[in-house]
Amino acid sequence: MKIDFDKFENGLVPAIIQDSKTGKVLMLGYMNRESLAKTREENRVVFYSRSKRRLWMKGEESGNYLHVIDILADCDNDAILVKAVPTGPVCHTGADTCWNEKNEADFLTHLEEVIKERKRDIDGKSYTSSLFKSGINKIAQKVGEEATEVIIEAKDNNRDLFLNESADLLFHYLVLLAAKDTSLTDVITVLKSRHK
Repeated sequence: MKIDFDKFENGLVPAIIQDSKTGKVLMLGYMNRESLAKTREENRVVFYSRSKRRLWMKGEESGNYLHVIDILADCDNDAILVKAVPTGPVCHTGADTCWNEKNEADFLTHLEEVIKERKRDIDGKSYTSSLFKSGINKIAQKVGEEATEVIIEAKDNNRDLFLNESADLLFHYLVLLAAKDTSLTDVITVLKSRHK
């Protein structure tokens, strides 16, 4: 990858930061040769701050670093795409992105994190922790029960009951995935590999 830093008078090129898991655009910053080299060296995103007139590592004050997964150049070699894993909110306002972009799939990602937390706190008092404590057989049984309830409600015309049972099924399926040390992203990867 060769970036054309000389294309712009100030030697800065736009650097778009994208969440490597969700594909969501997190923020835009600027990089010069030195900040790109430092980003590669540190494996964390380092920008050139136009206001501070110095290199600036995202998260140097907040601790909300952007851990680099991949760095790509655009077709003209004058813009950078950094795929990264954020360790906290990206925007200085506390939002997940600088555009405060939200969608329904974000909640599933959040829910998976809560479920993983409950798995770590197996002696906690939450329903989810009690599922993990009861073991994989009980978790799998709950998925089966919820799937049956979804089928029953699908045959009736009560939309609310159908949606509630569907939510129960999805929740217990996410718990099962966590119990098997996998995630919805792993399932999506399999689905993508099957898509033609």
